[in-house]
Amino acid sequence: MHTDNKFWLMLKSLLEASEITIDRPRNSAHPKYPNFIYPVDYGYLKETSASDGNEIDIWIGTSDLKEINGILCTVDPIKKDLETKIVYACTEDEVKIICNTMNKVLRAIYIPIQTV
Repeated sequence: MHTDNKFWLMLKSLLEASEITIDRPRNSAHPKYPNFIYPVDYGYLKETSASDGNEIDIWIGTSDLKEINGILCTVDPIKKDLETKIVYACTEDEVKIICNTMNKVLRAIYIPIQTV
């Protein structure tokens, strides 16, 4: 399969040009669904736009390597939407925890960063 390195470069450029706001710190509960606990810091890129009309969502891990790991695509049958979230600075364990957590309530697929 052909991969497009330009996609990842553009995503990196977007991230670098944006301020990250963490509005749901690790181990905090979702404001509408208190049983959902965020296993990793979660937030958004200020002054960006995602398909749901809000800013672009981002998971922020604890890795010293401050790079994009990949993206997480989620499908929510209740809201009838599809969203893409950036996975950033996460360890391998954090990526697994995020995916497992998201797949308990939604359907999610993780796409790791690819290069040509």
